[in-house]
Amino acid sequence: MIRTDALDRLPVREAVPDLLAALDERGTAVLHSPPGTGKTTLVPLVLAGLVGAGPQRRVLVAEPRRMAVRAAAQRMAWLLGQETGRSVGFTVRGQRSVGPSTRVEVVTTGVLLQRLQRNPELAGVDVVLIDECHERHLDADTALAFLVDVRATLRPELKLIAASATGDTPAWADLLGSLDGSGPAPVVSSSGTGFGVTVHFAPPPAGIRPAHGTWVDPGLLRHVAGTVRMALDRHPGDVLCFLPGTGEIARTAGMLDGVDAEVLQLHGRAPAAVQDAVLSGSAGRRRVVLATSVAESSLTVPGVRVVVDSGLAREPRTDHARGLGSLATVPVSIAAATQRRGRAGREAVGTVYCCWAEADDLRRPRFPSPEIKTADLASFALRVSCWGDPSAGGLALLDAPPAGAMAAAREVLTGVEAVDAAGRANERGVRMSRIGLHPRLARALLDGAPTVGARRAAEIVALLSEESPREYGDDLTAAWRAARHGRDGYAARWRAETRRLSSSLSEESVARRASSDSAAPEVPAGSEVSVPKPIASESSSTAPTDPRSTGLLLDAASAPGDASMRSGISDDTAAGLITALAFPERVARARGGGAFLMASGTAAEVRGGSGLSGVPWLAVAVADRPMAAAAARVRLAAVVEEDIALSAAGRLLSEGEEVHWHEGDVVARSVRRLGAIELVARPLRHPPADLVRTALVDGLQREGLGLLRWTREAHDLRHRLGFLHRELGAPWADMADEALLARSGEWLEPELSRAKRRADLGRIPAREALQRLMPWASGEAARLEELAPERIGVPSGSRIRVEYSGGQPVLAVKLQELFGLGETPSVAGVPVLLHLLSPAGRPAAVTADLTSFWKEGYRSVRAELRGRYPKHPWPLDPLTAQPTRHTKARSARDGSREP
Repeated sequence: MIRTDALDRLPVREAVPDLLAALDERGTAVLHSPPGTGKTTLVPLVLAGLVGAGPQRRVLVAEPRRMAVRAAAQRMAWLLGQETGRSVGFTVRGQRSVGPSTRVEVVTTGVLLQRLQRNPELAGVDVVLIDECHERHLDADTALAFLVDVRATLRPELKLIAASATGDTPAWADLLGSLDGSGPAPVVSSSGTGFGVTVHFAPPPAGIRPAHGTWVDPGLLRHVAGTVRMALDRHPGDVLCFLPGTGEIARTAGMLDGVDAEVLQLHGRAPAAVQDAVLSGSAGRRRVVLATSVAESSLTVPGVRVVVDSGLAREPRTDHARGLGSLATVPVSIAAATQRRGRAGREAVGTVYCCWAEADDLRRPRFPSPEIKTADLASFALRVSCWGDPSAGGLALLDAPPAGAMAAAREVLTGVEAVDAAGRANERGVRMSRIGLHPRLARALLDGAPTVGARRAAEIVALLSEESPREYGDDLTAAWRAARHGRDGYAARWRAETRRLSSSLSEESVARRASSDSAAPEVPAGSEVSVPKPIASESSSTAPTDPRSTGLLLDAASAPGDASMRSGISDDTAAGLITALAFPERVARARGGGAFLMASGTAAEVRGGSGLSGVPWLAVAVADRPMAAAAARVRLAAVVEEDIALSAAGRLLSEGEEVHWHEGDVVARSVRRLGAIELVARPLRHPPADLVRTALVDGLQREGLGLLRWTREAHDLRHRLGFLHRELGAPWADMADEALLARSGEWLEPELSRAKRRADLGRIPAREALQRLMPWASGEAARLEELAPERIGVPSGSRIRVEYSGGQPVLAVKLQELFGLGETPSVAGVPVLLHLLSPAGRPAAVTADLTSFWKEGYRSVRAELRGRYPKHPWPLDPLTAQPTRHTKARSARDGSREP
């Protein structure tokens, strides 16, 4: 029996007529409905004609999480007085509850994407509702883009709704209306807000450090636990506490030991029975539900009257250069915080405690980061390639995928042989996409099954598709055995995924045999037959070894009948092979002490005491790189034999001549590598001259031009030429290191091409080489001495060297030698900086204005030094005095000799 009273209390009911009218008029709409108003439950029932007098339709509702799918389906079935599987059903990976009379089916966005790629028309579906689109999950963004495309090209009658609990509706309206040319889609808003909540800010004490990576200050968790205890004391009902991850949930649960309430942990990895128990309500005892963001949306946790929000969330991050993913702890966005608050007011007036200062709201982001901006895009790139738009440029996406992330994704797809040279999905790529796995895992499943057997391949890939619990350990084979015998939620999901993948392999095998039987032409005797290669091979032409030469990887066409080969492979070998097939760049060789080097070039370390620390080779399945860490942290890996590693990662094998600058000199070797891992190296006796020259230039760039032979004359010439470039510009060459290195081919040849090693660089005369950069062609080179003279004559008759190494030319000269000179000398129109020296050659004064010095500065210098140097002339009027290099007596003697 339909629970009319519960349906009538849902605030979104008031917006339903406007929503139906918008769909009749435009076929698309954006539904803005705050948390707790019933948009996830009532709207699909009305659209399907299960509530109200509307026409019967088949409605597909897409939710971002499996838990939300089951909860929404169970809630709608309860409102109808039914069990799931009748009028309302659901489908998640590994579980399906749908019957012939089902009119509303709730699915994950991942399941929806799989259906769209198998059947873009969505035959039999009348309405699709994408729920919680404001969360910006990649699958939801992609599904909505595909649906907009389907409406524009295949199914203009298909109704499409984007439902959001936050105020970002204009962007979605523009998106849904982008292809029909009639302007933004209608926005229908529900004014209801549930029962309302009272918000209190409870900032933590001073001294709490900001979260980084996956680390959260224990002091904050103690504060959150204390706030939960306070809420239990002050308010009735259950408490829902939001924390960023399972680790924080476990630690906070320990801090709540002894409270007069049942403490439950709700997260995506919790067993379905635990999730259902949380969502079904308590049996009388109060509850504290510690939850991750899975409880933010599409869920009503019965009995909750208080929400305690830690203010933190987790977002994925991807290091595309290293191929490593990680999670970052970030401040929860305002939109997500609003969602969390709404959980307290679903059944009655609620209370919310925000564990941060109210002023911090001004610094919080409005919305969560779009996953398309931070995630690994390999799966997305394969989907859009199968859709026919490899660049995703023609899809209706709120945010374009980052170019760097897409380039990294295309490299992965090329490596697993899922796309052609233009990035379009080939037949193999389409098969991978339909399996519903990351392309790396799909490659491992398809290429590994012929060798290790379909069942074992499915088991290992299922283990890789969802990271195992920490208590399973870091040894993948041991984790595999633990899952086989486990009775926890992870083991149950693992078994369900194993069955799904095994079924996919069976369907794949049948389809390929059928295709082969129906389409294969007769092959004349003596003709060559091309068979599919199980290993993506992108090795360069210099790769010395066929990656399948070990004989371990079987040809897919012959493997099914060869059970004897598969039966002889141990679990350890199978785990290493499948993991290496999935992550060839993460094949790693030991360096000692638990340290490894991955083929990608990233250093990695296993935890202290790990049984993996002493093995020579690993295939790393899960690793992350903590902030400021020098090496990645291995969280799950399989032992792999070297020949298997080389076979599985064969596309990374290369052999070639390497000539580079290393530790101060040229090193020339013939090297065989697996990516960054050096396998074999031999000295190269006669390296190519061009590679040697490149290495020498690299050495000059690293260690500087001081490797050349520099005399004083060479330094002086460089400074003079640099001065002219600064003051006059072209045609005088720039003498900066970067400029000289960029023109090494002009001034260091032919000596550079003849050089073989560091010592040869030291024989190149820098002065003669620099002269090659002087403007000889224009004739300006002949004016060097005129424009930037090496020496300047002074009144005493001396010729003093000019120093050009600073910003202004410097002339260091004894003061007495300038008597009678009224103006400052200049070069190229620039006054020199005069360093006036005492008779002993020590600095007495510095001036660029000699005239002013004689008038103002000379008197004080004379007063200070005439007593110290009485043998030297210190006239009252230096402008009329005789300039001299000598003492007064020597000057008198020299003067008496004059005729």
